[in-house]
Amino acid sequence: MASLPARLNQVSQVYLVAKDYDAQGRQMLAQYNSKQVTAEIIERDDGYIATGSEPGLYFREYKDWSPLERRAIAYANGRVLDIGCGAGRHSLYLQRKGFVVTSIDRSPGAIKVCELRGVKNALVRSVSQLDKFKPASFDTILMFGNNFGLFASAKGVRTILKKMSRITSESGRIIAAIRNPYMTRDENHLQYHQLNKRRGRMGGQIRMRVRFEKSIGPWFDYLLVSPEELQSLLVDTDWRVERFIDGKKVSYVAVLVKNRSRLSPVKKGGQQSQRQSC
Repeated sequence: MASLPARLNQVSQVYLVAKDYDAQGRQMLAQYNSKQVTAEIIERDDGYIATGSEPGLYFREYKDWSPLERRAIAYANGRVLDIGCGAGRHSLYLQRKGFVVTSIDRSPGAIKVCELRGVKNALVRSVSQLDKFKPASFDTILMFGNNFGLFASAKGVRTILKKMSRITSESGRIIAAIRNPYMTRDENHLQYHQLNKRRGRMGGQIRMRVRFEKSIGPWFDYLLVSPEELQSLLVDTDWRVERFIDGKKVSYVAVLVKNRSRLSPVKKGGQQSQRQSC
């Protein structure tokens, strides 16, 4: 097994990706410029290597999305924050439907592709930087492409959900695409779950980096959870599961809404801002 990276248990999304290490951004720029489908390579910290996505996935039009994504996007409402927007396919779809969308990604290359493709408000920003938005800026937070993983760890879930609670309206929701790591018979993955448990991590807490051609990105944590683990992680937070979509399958979506009984009351005479801001 490869030696473990330092500071293994920290929330790993605290940084932006430097241009020289932006492997995923370079992959998207390569496809945009060449019009040839591409895919990134994922390297896990136990030495396992695989493609990270289906070739061309980040540029697919709505008609080519999975049935799961087409069902889930229908729950978007109001002002939308698209986290981990990639090449902007979900943001562009919602823009065309008349939604006001803010799109963020920690990859400068991804944001450049978004701008080239017509995404109106795309920012280089990581999930840990959500506190840069003003309170009640959004009604929906979108985390497609299995981007629930950006929470990184159990601690990250609690830390980032607090920020999401602050920047969303009282009727705010999170639409999160998730992968259940335990629905597999692959010994490579089963052994990795056991390794994680021995070192005090969640079974589906992946430590990985992205590679494309000669570019190698930084190591970061990515969290895969079962529906049962998700329910447990939400205990004592401002959020609860309203519904699962395909919750018994490997890839599923959770629609989270606020626990109104846990929300802090608005100060007398105060109003939550309805203006989108950055």
